[in-house]
Amino acid sequence: MENNHLISYLLFIPLAGGILLLFAEKSKESLIRYLGFIFSIITFVISLFIYAGYNINKGGFQLIDKITWIENLHISYHVGIDGISLLLVLLTTFLTPLTLLSSWKAITNKVKEFTFFMLMLEVGMLGVFVSLDMFLFYVFWEAMLIPMYFIIGIWGGDQRIYASVKFFLYTMFGSLLMLVAIIWLAIYASSSLGHFSTDLIELYGIGPAVQLEIQRWMFLAFALSFAIKVPLFPLHTWLPDAHVQAPTAGSVILAGVLLKMGTYGLLRFCLPLFPQSAVYFAPYISTLAVIGIIYGALVAMVQKDMKKLVAYSSVAHLGFVVLGIFALTQESVQGAVIQMVNHGLSTGALFLLVGILYERTHTREISEYGGIAKVVPVFAVFLMIASLSSMGLPGLNGFVGEFLILLGAFESPVLNSWWYAVFAASGVIFAAVYLLWMYQRVIFGEVKNPKMNSLTDMNKREIFILSSIFIFIVWIGVYPSTFLNVSAKSTETIIQQVMAGAHAEIPSGQILHPKTAVIGETSPAGK
Repeated sequence: MENNHLISYLLFIPLAGGILLLFAEKSKESLIRYLGFIFSIITFVISLFIYAGYNINKGGFQLIDKITWIENLHISYHVGIDGISLLLVLLTTFLTPLTLLSSWKAITNKVKEFTFFMLMLEVGMLGVFVSLDMFLFYVFWEAMLIPMYFIIGIWGGDQRIYASVKFFLYTMFGSLLMLVAIIWLAIYASSSLGHFSTDLIELYGIGPAVQLEIQRWMFLAFALSFAIKVPLFPLHTWLPDAHVQAPTAGSVILAGVLLKMGTYGLLRFCLPLFPQSAVYFAPYISTLAVIGIIYGALVAMVQKDMKKLVAYSSVAHLGFVVLGIFALTQESVQGAVIQMVNHGLSTGALFLLVGILYERTHTREISEYGGIAKVVPVFAVFLMIASLSSMGLPGLNGFVGEFLILLGAFESPVLNSWWYAVFAASGVIFAAVYLLWMYQRVIFGEVKNPKMNSLTDMNKREIFILSSIFIFIVWIGVYPSTFLNVSAKSTETIIQQVMAGAHAEIPSGQILHPKTAVIGETSPAGK
């Protein structure tokens, strides 16, 4: 029997754990670390129960829990999952305990506060992926900003205040535009439903019928907010600063999960709510995505700081995901979803490995290294696998997502040009250049810096963390069907919603006020 409260437990456990930590004595740092880790593991176990309870053959939103929240405005605590959000929930609950474990020795001051913010961050991220009410989604979207702001601002590098403020302001600006669009859409819905509504399921039937001129403005408001979070070129400038200044755990979560909130938003909201606008803007957004792929790779090539190199690689990799989303074919959208997971694993592993080096040497400058394969051979092997995964080597996870995205973009009826795939494919070559070049300069050759001779290799804790990630890197690369089958029905539904809505007849001409606009009846598929 379906347990409709499982997702609520998923949100409640890390929240309860964070609140409990506030009452722990600061001096008992070991107990605090164990408590935080245990609560994150319990959350991961619950996500496995959710995976077991999700019927991949049925598709649609499942395990729904709905409770009236603000009755007068018809706002509810409404949560549920489909195949897309399930994969991202599993990614979040999998990476969180690993990041807490990775910070066991790295974070030595304010351990209680750090663990609290990490658990609160997990609540915010999970809430974003499971919300089926626009107002609830916005609450989680904004709430997630606060712990990340403090994680960068307190435990970050020398320029941490600048980076955290920049991260906060960028995201906040986009969020306010999204809030305006949510209110506009909810008021618009009132003329059809008879009441103000922020229920996503109801709005799926309303959005495609919104007048085209208004729909385009709403689409742009949502898309800008999500594009900043992705981050899509040219809105990416906050990312390198945030990544470089964040502690290792913060960088892993930022790259692994937070950036996916932007691409998830594009898939969950922009496409099905505004299908005509999605089709209209697809070539423009795809062009920015391709520019981001090439630009991110070229800038990564000239970086002297390893962490900044990995940060710019994220701009390139997320460009692939956005291209896949707006190519609007089953293959490309499936590729985009699996690539979100792939990027979280591969880039998360790279940030962990850079963090391991930094903890030992307190430098991330590539020029300071060289020849360390002789000193730390285990580390050299792990860094090689992570690099090959990130560049999309066949047999590892990155290849699967990039292949599906390029295949879908090549035959996309919306983009209607194979040039998108051709230029995007060059990003794969550039990725090999900057990652292999970085690997060569850091790992091979003679030891140039005498300090590197005293480096210690990875310990059991670090090997366990990276091995856990590499299991899935190889699994997805060798047998991706396990994960592609989870999201197949959901991506198919989104494509159908967009194509059905895009071909519906929408009245154009004078823009009507939301309260006076007449909206025709429409099905959830937008027909």
